[in-house]
Amino acid sequence: MSDAATNRLKNLLPENLIEPKSHAELMKHKRLTDNAFPHVRMRRLRGSDAMRDMVRENNVQIKDLVYPIFVEEDISEPVAIASMPGVVRETEKSLEAKMKQVQALGIPSVMMFGVSHHKDHTGSDSLSPNGLMARMIDRAKQAAPDVAITADLCFCEYTDHGHCGPIGTNGDVDNDKTVENIAMQAVIAAEAGADMVAPSGMMDGQIAGIRHALDVTGFHNVPVMAYAAKFASVFYGPFRDAAGCSLGHDASVPAHRKTYQLDPANGRQAIRDALMDEQEGADILMVKPGMPYLDILSKLRDASDLPLAVYQISGEYAMIRLAAEAGALDYETAMMESLMAFKRAGADMILSYSACDVADWLK
Repeated sequence: MSDAATNRLKNLLPENLIEPKSHAELMKHKRLTDNAFPHVRMRRLRGSDAMRDMVRENNVQIKDLVYPIFVEEDISEPVAIASMPGVVRETEKSLEAKMKQVQALGIPSVMMFGVSHHKDHTGSDSLSPNGLMARMIDRAKQAAPDVAITADLCFCEYTDHGHCGPIGTNGDVDNDKTVENIAMQAVIAAEAGADMVAPSGMMDGQIAGIRHALDVTGFHNVPVMAYAAKFASVFYGPFRDAAGCSLGHDASVPAHRKTYQLDPANGRQAIRDALMDEQEGADILMVKPGMPYLDILSKLRDASDLPLAVYQISGEYAMIRLAAEAGALDYETAMMESLMAFKRAGADMILSYSACDVADWLK
């Protein structure tokens, strides 16, 4: 650099900066000031709707949504769920209209939950080709062929004690017997027309058991969405009302699911659990609940290349709806912000009871 150029630069520099003596020092100074105000003003990219849209890193789209549906047998009219405003238990007949609505909105998938009136100790109704689970899957698929039917595989809605499998001699859920049963349940769901199965019981080895059962019965193309990191959360409360699987009414079994669902305090264990599901053959990994576990979702995104789902569960949804009804916040704005947080943390798909509302807003 010539002396004249150096002198001109010296005259332009603030007095408190080190005077560059060489090209190398000048480049060092440049690196230090590249990101300094006032040269960089972050607000330049926030000044208009158009500019904000251009630089937006994440977007919630209709294709990201999965809509959970409750179907109750032996009822003549849909039943509103008091703790979940806007959500009902559909009848087997009204399910058809709901599925057509979902299809018209462009929502790509639904998650099916049955509310059984034929409960027993093992949840055997869900293992019958004529049981509620099989009937509602078939009816949903017939009503909306373009919508992917995802079957929740679990037994809590079908057992008289409300746990996610048969109870063993020690008073806890029998892991291995549940895996055997849930593998049969997966085949029943696939035979009924399920496009994907999603086991939610958090039993060790359930993904491997289901994958094997589907493969040997000719359903090797049916993917498995694993509830890979499902925590023992208080936020499931309204779901228990909706699905009829509350605990505490049977003194002979534990009034909690802490022996098989994850401890909310354990992050490393959650990632380990999820990656074991991946090794066993899961096609999609899910984190549940959503908002309290964004750190798990983000870490799992870094640890796995599989598609990731997140479930905005009943308590999360209800908090937003009830707060909106109380005038504390705007429902649409709050819901969209919460769903955006899931996308930002790494989710590819979002299960939410707001899916129909969101699809309508986005349209």
